[in-house]
Amino acid sequence: MSLIRQLTPEQRAVVAHERGHARVAAVAGAGKTTTMVARVLHLLAQGVAPARILVLMFNRSAREDFQARLAEMAPAGQALPDVRTFHSLGHRLTGSLTRWGVLAPRQLLTADWQLERLLRQATLAALGELPEARESALEAERLEALAHFCGLVKAEMASPAELHRQLDFGEETGHFVPAFEHAERLLADQGLMTFADLLYRPLLALEADAGLRGRVQGFLDHVVIDEYQDINTAQQRLLALLAGRDAEVMAVGDANQCIYEWRGAHPDTMLENFTATFGEARDYPLSTTFRHGHALALTANHAIAANRRRPDQLCLAAPGNPATRLAVGQGSQGLLVELDSWRRESRGLDEACLLVRSWALSVPLQLALLREGIPFRLAREDRFVFRLPLVEALAGYLRLAVEPHRLKDPAHLAMLLSQPTPFVARERIRALANRLAETQRWPERHDPLLDGLKPHQQRTLKKRWALLCELPRRSSWPPARLLEHVVEAVEAEKVLKRAAARRDKGEEDVRLLDVLIEQASELGNDTAAFIELLSRPVENCEDGVLISTVHGAKGLEWPLVLLAGINEEDFPHYTRDNPLTPERLEEERRLFYVAITRARERLVLLHDSGDHRPSRFITEAAWEDGQRVAHRLDGTQAGEVCEAESPLAVADPDLVKRYLAALGQSLPVVGLPVAQDEPFEPRTEGFRVGQALRHAVFGEGQISVVEGDPDNPVIEVHFHQAGRRRLIARRAPIELLEDVTS
Repeated sequence: MSLIRQLTPEQRAVVAHERGHARVAAVAGAGKTTTMVARVLHLLAQGVAPARILVLMFNRSAREDFQARLAEMAPAGQALPDVRTFHSLGHRLTGSLTRWGVLAPRQLLTADWQLERLLRQATLAALGELPEARESALEAERLEALAHFCGLVKAEMASPAELHRQLDFGEETGHFVPAFEHAERLLADQGLMTFADLLYRPLLALEADAGLRGRVQGFLDHVVIDEYQDINTAQQRLLALLAGRDAEVMAVGDANQCIYEWRGAHPDTMLENFTATFGEARDYPLSTTFRHGHALALTANHAIAANRRRPDQLCLAAPGNPATRLAVGQGSQGLLVELDSWRRESRGLDEACLLVRSWALSVPLQLALLREGIPFRLAREDRFVFRLPLVEALAGYLRLAVEPHRLKDPAHLAMLLSQPTPFVARERIRALANRLAETQRWPERHDPLLDGLKPHQQRTLKKRWALLCELPRRSSWPPARLLEHVVEAVEAEKVLKRAAARRDKGEEDVRLLDVLIEQASELGNDTAAFIELLSRPVENCEDGVLISTVHGAKGLEWPLVLLAGINEEDFPHYTRDNPLTPERLEEERRLFYVAITRARERLVLLHDSGDHRPSRFITEAAWEDGQRVAHRLDGTQAGEVCEAESPLAVADPDLVKRYLAALGQSLPVVGLPVAQDEPFEPRTEGFRVGQALRHAVFGEGQISVVEGDPDNPVIEVHFHQAGRRRLIARRAPIELLEDVTS
């Protein structure tokens, strides 16, 4: 078969697997879809009936792609096996169990508004005796978090109360557990079900009845499942139940790319849990990536090396892959420089993707692109900076300061009184705004308009009105100072954290405040310009740069990837109130690994300046080592010998040697020199404190520390654009400039 001849030895080994279960560890870009297609065609050629094979894909687009490629490669007239997602498999099972009278007939809720309406009813029932909590509980974000909680209960097959105790939901979510129970009763009473129920209901029924299990088992000989590291508990249990004792399961995935723990996935699913569920399995590696070059492959290997819960496997670049270039830059300016360089190479902006860990980190980048008139598009249009309710409100506070007549605009007042939320019903706020716009005075103490408001709610709204009245007197303040004053006066940080249904959502909103204040400070005293920038309407430009979160980029790739916000506390994400645990650090590291392996030709890591320290991940990735080893390796393969004899000093010589050995290559590699313990004079020939230099990547800077071996010192440099960096002086790509101390 021609397809088999095109495969690597590792891929052919997977295709030819003979008996028993198999676990295939596939690095990013390893051609696993091609391998799985070849595996299915091999089974068919061996005489396995198509109906005895089940292929499970992670989502609809992956299923459609697999079906198309399978049909294209199959011999004419060949019957093909079932290719399904877990949802479509659950839909089929639900239909069968309903026809057999095991499950009551139910209609699937397919529209978001239908689920939202049901969750509203469940929330109201759960808060029947707490009417003052209803307003915040019925906000869209809180209902979205409740939907996530309900789905997670079913994905984890867990007790709602226990799951709520384990997970990091906010302080205002105590009603989630009874709301789940009310939602379940509403679904049953109204004959409805959610997408999560497509697996949850059949699994509950099958696990409770051995006879029923016998009716659905025995129909499969082979199950091939993609993205196994991302399946949840319910999916794994259903798969084990359908496979029974006879079907052979081949799980394909990468524990290093398990980034959906927040929705029930676990890296151990691909590791220990597979054999615990199915028994002994044969392990196959797919180690060769066809996506990027040696520099990025080495960087990815370094980036994930510190994780303990991972496969002992290296990612190797295939011959002929793009010679991926890597760089580190700083903030919005670094982004603009890279995009300008990309366009000068006659490349399209639609070939570039700007990745962020969270949408809040995209705000300064959106503003920078807007200022420069560079087209862009967002994976989620509701995340355009000017469409975020919090941004609209903060821009509204500034607008009121420079346009006092807006104190008589009831719609404008209502927006400002309601953001960030005062935990008061919208109808009450609109009525209050109408009165304030008309009278320009706070209502008397016993005014019916204030009836029913708790004392703290009255104090919050009255304090906010006082803020609105004083803002016009502060119109001469710079926009950053105005924003800081507003944020402090409305206790925005405290309110946002309390209002968030999940801790990470509250932290993202607080980070957004910081981002906006930082951006306002860049415009100096021009409040009007900042308001105009925040209010500038734009739409997605299909030929522009794509902006996406790392989670949204899973499974995709681009010629140019710019990964922004690579700062401590942003990526990895943690705060004083939410410190990193070892488990969360490993999850963050996997997310970083996924992000950098989206690139084919160029990867740029962008960190911020000021108080934001560059992320530890930049150092861990040893990207400069990867680039220098790749340069030497490519030169050696091309027959160049100019540098072949000089040893390369790298952070992790053992890892680099393993990589080279796996390629059948060898280069002289040594570890970095260790700083001496003895005191020394911080001065060495050629490198002096105060010496100016230019780095090929970081630009110009000034040496602030010189230490270690005088012949090859470690220097600390304060770069104008890239902050402080520690370099091995003799191997860094630097050029000494004039000595500013002389």
